[in-house]
Amino acid sequence: MNGGRPDAEKENPLPGNGSGRVITIQPVTRIEGHARIAIHLDEDGNVSDTRVHVMSMRGFEKFIEGRAAEEVPRIVSRICGICPWQHHVASNKAVDGCFGATVPQAGLKLRELMQTMAHINDKILHFFFLAAPDFVLGSNVDYSVRNIMGIVQHSPELAGKVVQMRHRGQMMIEKFSGKVIHPVAVVPGGFSRSMSEAERVEMLEGSREQLEFARYAMKLAKDRIFSKYDSDTLSLGEIRTGFLGMVGIDDGALALHDGVLRLMQADGSFHEFSGREYTDFIGEHVESWSYGKFPYAHAWGEGFSMDPDSPRGIYRCNCLARLNVADRINTPLAQAELEEFRSRFGRPVQSTMLYHWARLIELLYACERVVQLLEDASITDPRVRDEVWPRAGRGVGCVEAPRGTLLHDYSTDENGCITRANIIVGTTHNLAPINMSVKQAARSLIRNGHVEESLLNRVEMAVRAYDP
Repeated sequence: MNGGRPDAEKENPLPGNGSGRVITIQPVTRIEGHARIAIHLDEDGNVSDTRVHVMSMRGFEKFIEGRAAEEVPRIVSRICGICPWQHHVASNKAVDGCFGATVPQAGLKLRELMQTMAHINDKILHFFFLAAPDFVLGSNVDYSVRNIMGIVQHSPELAGKVVQMRHRGQMMIEKFSGKVIHPVAVVPGGFSRSMSEAERVEMLEGSREQLEFARYAMKLAKDRIFSKYDSDTLSLGEIRTGFLGMVGIDDGALALHDGVLRLMQADGSFHEFSGREYTDFIGEHVESWSYGKFPYAHAWGEGFSMDPDSPRGIYRCNCLARLNVADRINTPLAQAELEEFRSRFGRPVQSTMLYHWARLIELLYACERVVQLLEDASITDPRVRDEVWPRAGRGVGCVEAPRGTLLHDYSTDENGCITRANIIVGTTHNLAPINMSVKQAARSLIRNGHVEESLLNRVEMAVRAYDP
């Protein structure tokens, strides 16, 4: 994740690109996956086009066909080693739908608990390990230093706290569920085991420590990072789009585990629909140059275009989108931060760099929500799973993953085996916006053929904000 990048090199030019000079950033550093950026320059050395290439093979949708549905939640958690819990939970929710399962309240609470705890660890990873070097050390610092080890050298006390909190969070999940990576604890119809009172008390103590860390992280970031955001930072990679995220059914509050989807246009108007209805509102576009698919809001009736000057059908997911679509947050500390955030930047917020601020507000919410769940003694109810019988059906499991709205859509035959699957992951929703933000950033930074390391890192920063 700390490698350098070659200088401008020749690639196959795009039609009409004149000289065909291409600047390649490969790999894009400090992201949770693999990508490269191709910046195409015209004969004057100005940006004519950009493309973000991501290896995102959709093999899982095909090789789970024919599998017994109850096996699938253990398989699809391998889609991502960073957020396996989100896939595990969403997949089980889809199987519940296929089989007509009803999950007991304690089972639902344990599912939400594990999923939300996984959010905490993921947000700590992205903000401090991947994004922070750009802001703590600066985009002009050499890449050999501008990384997590540079943070350790620069702020050893902070680095120690970060590593300790993330490790503690991971181990709390593992101790209760058996596996923190590629989990098997959630099952169709509920959860595989109940929580004891002793476990509840122990996890509550650890979660309160995480909440204190989240408060510390929020204050630290506002004092040392966000307070230094200038107009250039706020405009880096900024585009105008709609947003998609989950909200509570009754109150429109931020929701990560269960609720309805809210698809908001750039003017703040929105549609609401259940996960099962997503195909009525969201289409999937394919580009010949990409392995990924590009979801878009076909319900808006404007088609698809990811031209940042005239986008059509484009919406964004992830933490900034969730804060934009939510009317409120039902935890006091995060709600106070949301009110301050909106008083500064309005609603909906379009600045790509404010994903980082939104991510820490969500960290605070996730920590508060975990404490709420563990303070509720009913989470230890031994009835955590109902009987489930295979049958033909369709189920759509939807949760909010750290990177955005996650959809698992399955159909089963009379034996309970998968006949069809469609999966839209959080990063997939954001592929078009990422391309748009990179193009906007590159156009604003690279002119008349002038290219240097610090400028290319700022182009990368437009990608890192989305945590792809």
